[in-house]
Amino acid sequence: QIIVDDDDSKVWSLYDAGPRSIRCPLIFLPPVSGTADVFFQQILALTGWGYRVIALQYPVYWDHLEFCDGFRKLLDHLQLDKVHLFGASLGGFLAQKFAEYTHKSPRVQSLILCNSFSDTSIFNQTWTANSFWLMPAFMLKKIVLGNFASGPLDPEMADGIDFMVDRLESLGQSELASRLTLNCQNSYVEPHKIRDIPVTIMDVFDQSALSTEAKEEMYKLYPNARRAHLKTGGNFPYLCRSAEVNLYIQIHLLQFHGTRYAAIDPSMVSAEELEVQKISLHSSNEQEEQ
Repeated sequence: QIIVDDDDSKVWSLYDAGPRSIRCPLIFLPPVSGTADVFFQQILALTGWGYRVIALQYPVYWDHLEFCDGFRKLLDHLQLDKVHLFGASLGGFLAQKFAEYTHKSPRVQSLILCNSFSDTSIFNQTWTANSFWLMPAFMLKKIVLGNFASGPLDPEMADGIDFMVDRLESLGQSELASRLTLNCQNSYVEPHKIRDIPVTIMDVFDQSALSTEAKEEMYKLYPNARRAHLKTGGNFPYLCRSAEVNLYIQIHLLQFHGTRYAAIDPSMVSAEELEVQKISLHSSNEQEEQ
C-alpha cells in the first residue's frame, strides 16, 4: 500500500510481480466494481512467462484530473518512467485520460483497452454523477450490479461474476461513489493527443455493459488499433476467458521485445515466444476443427 498524495487517506493498493529489473511494466487498472486482485489470472500467467506486471486499486478520487495527478505521482514513486496500461471499462477510460494528461511528456508507452469507452455520456448518467456521493452503499452496489449479466451462463462466466460480486462487496461507500462519479461525470477522450500510442482494443461479442455504439466509437477513435475480439467473455473476460486475454496481451507486448520498453525479462523471450506460438497454433487448430 502506497500513499503519494498529501492526503493520507488516499492509499493506492497494488500487487507488483515479476522481475524488478523491468523498467516498463504492464499496469492493470480495474473497472468500477473491481479491486487489484481481479487480475490474478493475468498476474500468475504473465509473471510465469517473465513479465513484470502491476495490478492497482485506486484511492478515492472525485475527478479525472485528480486521478491523473495521483497516478503520475505513483509512477514517480515507483520510479517508472514509461508504462504499458491495460484498462478494463472505467480503468480503460482512465488509462486514456492519463495518456492524454501526460501527452507533453509521455508516460504511456501503449494501451490495451478492454470493454472500454471514450466518452462517459454513453451511460446517460452525467446528470446524476454529482449525487453519487450522497447515496448509501447498497444503492450504489445496486447500480453496478444492474450492469452484470443475468440469465444462464457457462460455469466460468458464472464464477467470474461471483468473484466480481464478492469484490464489489469489499468496496466502501466512498470508493464506489467516487468510481461511479469518474465513470459518469461529463468527459471524453481527445484522440489527437494520444494518436501515436500503440493501442489494442479488446472486446467481446456476447452481452456486456457496453453498447454497440460505444464500441464503434472506439474503433473510429483508434482506426489503427489492433483488435482483439473474444467470442464470449461478458463484462469480465480477464476472469472467465483468461487464456485468450493473456494471449492477446502477449501479442500486444511482442512489438516491444528487444527494446527498452519491453515488459518482459530478455532472458525469457525465446521460451515465452515459442509458448505463444504453440498456444495460438493450438487455438487456431481448434477453431478449424469446430
